[in-house]
Parts: sequence; structure tokens; C-alpha cells
Amino acid sequence: MLRYTKKSGLYALGLRKNMTKEERHLWFDFLKSYPQKFYSQRAIGQYIVDFYCAKAKLVIELDGGGHYELEQWQYDTERTTFLEKYNLKVLRFTNTDIQKNFYGVCTLIDTVVKERLQTSPSPENRCRHLPY
Repeated sequence: MLRYTKKSGLYALGLRKNMTKEERHLWFDFLKSYPQKFYSQRAIGQYIVDFYCAKAKLVIELDGGGHYELEQWQYDTERTTFLEKYNLKVLRFTNTDIQKNFYGVCTLIDTVVKERLQTSPSPENRCRHLPY
């Protein structure tokens, strides 16, 4: 079960209440009713990810225009490296991807979830605990 610190939990709650248009579109029109449980704005360690499927060990991030700045790109790279240490797969999409290729984004997410559910993690990866 995921656990929040009070600070990260309140921040994640605020993010859930103030999703971007693209986050709302992906959440309400695909992920919320997806057969595998997804969470929105979930704290993992010191980071809050946009969407998370624990069963598939999948993180989905939606990037707006600010993610093209060098400082933000470096921060995103650091986040991804941290998450991958816990055998999490990180998929990144731009807001433009959601706006112009929603079906393609959903198809890719579905494909990756199914692939990750078919592969059995090694015993060492099964024993890793996420820093919730």
C-alpha cells in the first residue's frame, strides 16, 4: 500500500484537484476505467508522478512546455533514474501527444501494461520495496 507523508499527501491532493486539461483527458477518458488500477498524482519517494499502475510497475508522465527547459529536463532525468532503480517503467508524453494523438497514446499505454504484466520479475526485483 502506498503511504504519504502529510506534506506529500496534501501536495498530491492539490495536484489531483488541479489537473491540467490533458491530465484530465487521459485520466477520465482512459486510465480511470482501465482494467488495471491506476492512481493519479501518486507520491513515490520524494517525487509525485502523474499516473501510476502498481501492478504493471508503470509511471506515466505528461509534460507541458516547461519540460523543454534545461533545468526541468535535468530534473526529469533525475526523477526517471530514481524511479527506474525500483524497476518502474516511465512513459513520457507531451501535452501535444494527448491533444493530437490520444488514441495512439492510449494504445501504447495498453501495450506496455500488457507486456509488463506478462513478464515475471526476477526474485531480486520482486523484493525491492518502493520508497512510499
